[in-house]
Amino acid sequence: MLDFIYYPVSWIMWVWHKVFGFVLGDDNGFAWALSVVFLVFTLRVILYKPFVVQVRSMRKMQEMAPEMQKLRKKYANDRQKLATEMQKLQQQNGANPLMGCLPILVQIPVFIGLFHVLREFKPGKTENYVFNAAENASFVDSSLFGAKLGSAVWPLQNTASVAELGGNLVSQWIVMIPLMIAAGIFTHITARHSVARQQAQIAAGTVAANPQAEIMQKLMLYVFPIGVVVGAPFLPLAVLFYWVANNLWTLGQQYVVYRKIDAEETDKAEKATESAKARAPRPGQKPLRDVRRGTAEDVREIADEPIQPAEEEAAEAASEARATGSDGASADTGTTPDGQRNGTARNGNGNGSGNGSGNGQKKPGAKPVQKRPGAKARRGKRR
Repeated sequence: MLDFIYYPVSWIMWVWHKVFGFVLGDDNGFAWALSVVFLVFTLRVILYKPFVVQVRSMRKMQEMAPEMQKLRKKYANDRQKLATEMQKLQQQNGANPLMGCLPILVQIPVFIGLFHVLREFKPGKTENYVFNAAENASFVDSSLFGAKLGSAVWPLQNTASVAELGGNLVSQWIVMIPLMIAAGIFTHITARHSVARQQAQIAAGTVAANPQAEIMQKLMLYVFPIGVVVGAPFLPLAVLFYWVANNLWTLGQQYVVYRKIDAEETDKAEKATESAKARAPRPGQKPLRDVRRGTAEDVREIADEPIQPAEEEAAEAASEARATGSDGASADTGTTPDGQRNGTARNGNGNGSGNGSGNGQKKPGAKPVQKRPGAKARRGKRR
C-alpha cells in the first residue's frame, strides 16, 4: 500500500550501503549504521529549502498574531467571513501556514518507511524491496559491538527479536542505552533552542504571546524527549541512529538558518534607518520643497499682494501730471462738507470721476487690504 514510500527509502539506504560497504565491507555493522545516518542527511538536504521557507513563514505568522486575534474578535460569529479575512491577511503578508508543516509532513512518512524496511530484514527472506537475498543476509549477519541493528529489546509485531537475529540482550542494551539517552538529550536541546528563540522574540515585542504555543513548547521540551527514551526498547536499533542523526542535523541547521535570517533582518533594519536619516533635514535646516509645485504659503503670499483702490491710483496719476506738466491740471477739489473726497479726474477736467470709491467705506464682507511697505514706490518706478 505504501510502496511509493518504502522503495525510495530502501533505495537511498541501498546506495549509501554500497558506498560505505566498498570501504568497510558489506557485512560491517558500521557500514549499515552509516547508511541509515546518511539516509537522514540525504533527506534533510532535500528539505533544506522548504525548511528555510518554513522558518520565514512561521516568523510572519507570529508577527501577524495580533492582527489575527483582532479578526477573531471581529468575526467571532461569522466563520466564513473570518476564514476569508484570514486568507486575505496571509496573502498580503506572504505567509503560508502549510509551508510551516511541510518538512514535518515529509519526515513522518520517511520515518515510517525506514521502520518498515528495517523490520523486514529477517533470516531467510529473498528480497526486501530493492535489497536482494544476499544483501538481506548481510544485514542480518552484521552487528555493531554485538548488537543487531534490525532487532528490538522488546519487539513489536513483525519486528525481529534479538534472539532471532543471533544477538544477545546484554550487548543490545549496552549499545542501545547510550543511543536512547543521546536521542532524548538532542531532542530536548533542539526544542530548547527553538523555544528560546520564540521567547526572545516575545520579549522584544516582535511577536505576541500565544497560550497554545506555550503548551506546545512544553510538549517539545519534556514530553517528546521522554517519549523517545521510553519508546526506544520497542524500536529496531537502527531507528535510534536515525533519531540521533536527525536531531543533530536539525540542531546545526537551525543555528545556520536562524543566524542567516537574523542577519538579513538586521541589515534590512539598518538600511531603513539610514534611508530615514538621509531624508530627514539637518538641524536648523528647513525641509526641502518641490519647486515644481506651489505651496499653501506661496498662495497666501500672492493673495496678500495689496490692490490699491481707485482713489489712490487717481492721486498718483494727478501727482504724475503735475510733475510732468501734462495737458490738464489736477482737479482735486479737496473734501466735501461732510469730509468725503469727490475724486480726482485723470484727464484734468475736474469732473470728479474718481468718486467710485464711495465714502471711503469698505464693502460688506470685504477683507482688509494689506499694504506692503514700498509697494507705492515700486509701482511709481514701473510707470
